[in-house]
Amino acid sequence: MCGRFAITLPDDAVARLFSAAPDNDLPPVPRHNVCPTQPVAAVVAEAAGRRLRALRWGFVPRWARSLSDGPLLINARAETLAEKPAFAEAARTRRCLIPATGFYEWTKDESGARLPWFARPCGAEVAAFAGIWQVWTSPDGESLATCAIVTTAAGPDLAAIHHRAPLALAPGDWALWLGEAGKGAARLMRPAPAGAWDVWRVDPRVNSNRAEGPDLMVPLAAGQGGAQGAP
Repeated sequence: MCGRFAITLPDDAVARLFSAAPDNDLPPVPRHNVCPTQPVAAVVAEAAGRRLRALRWGFVPRWARSLSDGPLLINARAETLAEKPAFAEAARTRRCLIPATGFYEWTKDESGARLPWFARPCGAEVAAFAGIWQVWTSPDGESLATCAIVTTAAGPDLAAIHHRAPLALAPGDWALWLGEAGKGAARLMRPAPAGAWDVWRVDPRVNSNRAEGPDLMVPLAAGQGGAQGAP
């Protein structure tokens, strides 16, 4: 799954990388501990071209009466994306890309303590997480654009940490996922191959959703909080 991530690239650099026009209300960067319900910058395709806009991380179905009506939908499983009533329409017509420097995942030691890991894409400045989005309208008529990150079974780099992982797309697949290159996005929803991610242990300080700072992504020194390195 993906429950926390980081994005450190400036908005103008992200906009250039994705050939997108940036909105003026994007969340500030760098952000080293992005959490659910916070705004995230996402690339969407519009008639006038790609747009980098702010979306609330936590997809809200159209029928929800409030933001707390039902479970918090931060992830959407690729295997059932087209079938789930909450996601089906967005999967067909409103797909997005969510830029990320990397993401966090957790294992547990023998005592049950949570051990955080950071995964960063190999050979790339940012990962482009596949996402879906839609605008939810409250009973009072207020609108909020929301999103979820699509996940697949974990590939070889991540399987020892967690059985799910965010779907990260190569630049050559961005247009297809956004719907700019016709149909066939479903074929992109597959686990990452070996060598797609670098993974290392990080400081348990990131266990707090209030933690922030570049040190959260730094590899844990040997003997600090247990063994480091890939599992």
